[in-house]
Amino acid sequence: MDIKRVFLIVTDSLGIGAMPDAERFGDLGTNTLKAIYNKAGFTGENLKKLGIFNIDGIDFAKGANTPVGAYCRLSEASDGKDTTIGHFEISGVISLKPFPTYPDGFPDEIINEFKKRTGRGVLCNKPYSGTEVIKDYGKTHIETGDLIVYTSADSVFQIAANEDIVPLEKLYEYCKIAREILQGGHAVARVIARPFKGEPGNFYRTSGRHDYSVEPPCDTLLDLMKEKGFDVISIGKIYDIFAHRGFTEYTYTTGNTQGMELNIEMQKKPFKGLCFTNLVDFDMLYGHRNDALGYAKAAKEFDEWLPSFMERMKDDDILMITSDHGCDPSDESTDHSREYTYLLVYGRKIKPVNLGTRKTFSDIGKTIADIFGISNSLDGESFKEELI
Repeated sequence: MDIKRVFLIVTDSLGIGAMPDAERFGDLGTNTLKAIYNKAGFTGENLKKLGIFNIDGIDFAKGANTPVGAYCRLSEASDGKDTTIGHFEISGVISLKPFPTYPDGFPDEIINEFKKRTGRGVLCNKPYSGTEVIKDYGKTHIETGDLIVYTSADSVFQIAANEDIVPLEKLYEYCKIAREILQGGHAVARVIARPFKGEPGNFYRTSGRHDYSVEPPCDTLLDLMKEKGFDVISIGKIYDIFAHRGFTEYTYTTGNTQGMELNIEMQKKPFKGLCFTNLVDFDMLYGHRNDALGYAKAAKEFDEWLPSFMERMKDDDILMITSDHGCDPSDESTDHSREYTYLLVYGRKIKPVNLGTRKTFSDIGKTIADIFGISNSLDGESFKEELI
């Protein structure tokens, strides 16, 4: 069968249970899917039909069924639990060395160079919740113009600024400066622009976020597909995660709803290749804010959207749904969690089979390359023959 299009959707942070090494990451007992399973409004009926509750290790769901798609549990082989490492691994590149983190804030040589090159002072410089940091430092930022720089348990250098004090384009310029500074041993996975608006006591983050990622260390699935003349389309922050490399087309989104709508629109286009989507709201709005109810409602919205997409699929289309890490909203921490992720595969010609527990997320990239007949040295093992 000649597959023309693969739609790969990442439900950002929807992990399905702690990895065996989760204790090393401080994530023992975490399970993002379980945390939202019993919340009001979450049903997951269409995810259930695709096989999510039949996956190895999911023992908390009732009424597992005979799925219409293929399904499996994915182990993370990379040494990390962040967005960049997770997406790189999905695309066929395992990262054995973790990106640097800064539990005590960034060293003076980094901050001083950043201050010198931006001409602005720096506030905070330590791990912080993104919503709390603007509550605690937003007023001083407005009064002084100093930039709010903070990090988390992940490898990130985040810059928060009020759009009325620092226009978006200027904030993006500062992020590019930080990205230039943070190289070598300080090459964090992402520099993130975190714009906000409002007044003291009523600050809120806006949709102008941009990620400035470190480049993949070698060719990914995306690079190989583009080189072979396939369409490689990004929806959401995927384009930024891969440092703008390997794509033929990209569209940013304001959130999950728009991301889902754009996938429907993309179905109408006669492209041949990969449409790669990140639905960021699960992670950004709910996982990091310990909002299990909000997370459950977002998952319900996605679940209820699925039939409209599946009904429009052509015979030579494949849908793959997965995640990049966990972010358990019921955990004490507001950081990502070291969890297994899931993979659901659906298409008119896809065999409804249990693909077991895979050794790496990279099996996804390896399989997609195999589907499109691209010879490669990507990490992972292809499961194409089990699917089609």
